[in-house]
Amino acid sequence: MRIELDRDRCEGHGMCEATAPDYFSVDDDGNLTVLATEVSDGDEAVLESAVLACPVAALRLQ
Repeated sequence: MRIELDRDRCEGHGMCEATAPDYFSVDDDGNLTVLATEVSDGDEAVLESAVLACPVAALRLQ
């Protein structure tokens, strides 16, 4: 499973970072960095929650 980010949609709300801080980081300017694109075993549920938490649907799991 991979995390995909649509940078054009991302507005830097930080809901993903709040849900899965090991995978996402939002800087002071609202720019999102995906810290790990590959999902570790056992982290699928937290990543699904982070994707659903995004208010602009900028994240997907493939």
